[in-house]
Amino acid sequence: MNNNNARNLYLIPYVAWIGLFVIAPIVLILYYSFFDIEGQFTFGNYVKFFTPTYLWMTLSSFWYAFLITVFSLLVAYPTAYLLTRTKHKQLWLLLVILPSWINLLLKAYAFLGLFGTYGFVNAFLELVGIGTRQILFTDFSFVFVSVYIFVPFMILPIYNALEKMNPSLVYAAQDLGASSWTAFRRVVFPLTLNGVKSGCQAVFIPALSLFMITRLIAGNRVITLGTAIEQHFLVTQDWGMGATIAVFLIIAMALIMIITGNRKRGLAR
Repeated sequence: MNNNNARNLYLIPYVAWIGLFVIAPIVLILYYSFFDIEGQFTFGNYVKFFTPTYLWMTLSSFWYAFLITVFSLLVAYPTAYLLTRTKHKQLWLLLVILPSWINLLLKAYAFLGLFGTYGFVNAFLELVGIGTRQILFTDFSFVFVSVYIFVPFMILPIYNALEKMNPSLVYAAQDLGASSWTAFRRVVFPLTLNGVKSGCQAVFIPALSLFMITRLIAGNRVITLGTAIEQHFLVTQDWGMGATIAVFLIIAMALIMIITGNRKRGLAR
């Protein structure tokens, strides 16, 4: 009984945290989604969400989040693979993580200077004879900066999965005649798939709700669900519609976590 009582006491901070900072905000968002801009109870916000404007915005958000996730994976997997084979891997891993310690707003403003008309990138293009190009306020700049910001969160879980993998399995596959590509495709990648899934979750879910980068880097040429939520809460003051979009965003995030989650029970059977 004493052990059970002590364990219950330890659970109080956890339950209080979950209740105050997870459940309560979701309940409030759900509550506000049933009110219009004039404070009247309505289901109109949910009807409005299924209009072409918001459906196209949702499709656009998923498309850009997908692109950011794919490019982050293409950069992160080879990087994590090389990190596991370097001599001072902890030092290199620290250098990879270090940019994530810098404030997101500062990094966005740094890219404004790099990609600007008189920035370093255009100065280099001018030097090699290509000439000045419009880099800022394009889809390219938005995806590039987003990948730069999110790629450390993709590298870490993949690196951990590669570190935990038994290298003798790869040697055994090569001894049996498997080429390097076959060994990677049939042994390495399947064994690190859980790390890939975790990395995709860590990138795709926050990429769905980006709004600061869409303003500063894309110049509002890219409109996402996060941008729409910010507009409704801070500009139009239509909290009900903003909350409705947030409800669908939470549902989408939950579904993504379920789909990409590890099915350990199924594997055990």
